[in-house]
Amino acid sequence: MAHKKSGGSSRNGRDSNPKYLGLKVGDGQHIHAGTIIVRQRGSRMLNGAGVGIGRDHTLFALETGHVKIVTRGGRKLAVIAEVDRDTIH
Repeated sequence: MAHKKSGGSSRNGRDSNPKYLGLKVGDGQHIHAGTIIVRQRGSRMLNGAGVGIGRDHTLFALETGHVKIVTRGGRKLAVIAEVDRDTIH
């Protein structure tokens, strides 16, 4: 006879890896072309002028400038306001 009761199977023993979604730069922050602005699932925030969108809906800067988060028609947009080239250090 067995001296130990057989162990039951666990149903809750797993966890998914973190995805690190969200806003990566603040409103008004100076960024360079190629910098990721938002990592998101679906197009929660849309891309405006100077902002590209990746195939996983990641928003990134197409040009150097300041990030501006604006609301148009009830949707948030990330826009790059270009800076004067003479003021860049």
